[in-house]
Amino acid sequence: MNLSPQARTGLYWQMTRFHLDLSHPCVMGIVNLTPDSFSGDGQNGETSQALRHAERLLREGAGILDVGAESTRPGAAGVPLQEELARLMPFLREALRWQVPISVDTYKPKVMQAVLDLGVDIVNDIWALRQPGAESVVAAHPRCGVCLMHMHRDPQTMQTDTMTGDLLPTVLDFLSQRLRALAAQGVAADRLVLDPGIGFGKTVAQNFRLLARQAELLQMARPVLAGWSRKSSLGAVLAQQGGVPPPLERQAASVAAALLAVQQGASIVRVHDVKPTVDALRVWAAVQADGRVP
Repeated sequence: MNLSPQARTGLYWQMTRFHLDLSHPCVMGIVNLTPDSFSGDGQNGETSQALRHAERLLREGAGILDVGAESTRPGAAGVPLQEELARLMPFLREALRWQVPISVDTYKPKVMQAVLDLGVDIVNDIWALRQPGAESVVAAHPRCGVCLMHMHRDPQTMQTDTMTGDLLPTVLDFLSQRLRALAAQGVAADRLVLDPGIGFGKTVAQNFRLLARQAELLQMARPVLAGWSRKSSLGAVLAQQGGVPPPLERQAASVAAALLAVQQGASIVRVHDVKPTVDALRVWAAVQADGRVP
């Protein structure tokens, strides 16, 4: 399936301060406020450094900033609540002045509460609001956007006991259940986007199978967010006799995966390398427009 810009008309994402038009794919730039990011781009909790990085992502064409203060790589140790907030809040107080959509990647309800009270636009939750109290926090902020992601098991065990069988029906069923649960809490559908959770409890083969069939997620009538950037599955494909390339050397593969995800219907791609992704999507858009430069 190849969704043209015209076919995407009418897709929107409601969030705290914005009603984001997704008729064209949106690039979500990653800002890691962690010292242990798998991708090698952690900002070590240094607010000024992180703000400069975020400003660069915006100049390169990011439409959303996704800020995280706790690594969710396989086997990562949890970060205490107060430490996560101490990393996030100074950055957010400044970034929220920029009048661009700000997403916070967290699964802790108390962190959600604090950042939404501050004015953050989106909660991006790998647990899909399954932690006790998370649904209530989001329901109490009647305009915030939410990204619901599928994850098998948890970050500590997801890659030691991966999914088995045909995973797409399982992912579809999980995300459908989460949509119904949020609807029961009074959360409007236009606030929700769905992430199939590439790498979160899935094998390399399963991740690529999920990409090949990603368009089937569109039957749930919500925008899809895809996060392939620098993932280990890309490293596995690129592996040569010298071994698997480190995350920082997976840029071209990440751009290719983002472009394929958009061709399979993704409305948002979450990336580290914003400029090359934006450039690739401009070429894609020109093709969709029969060669007319958009």
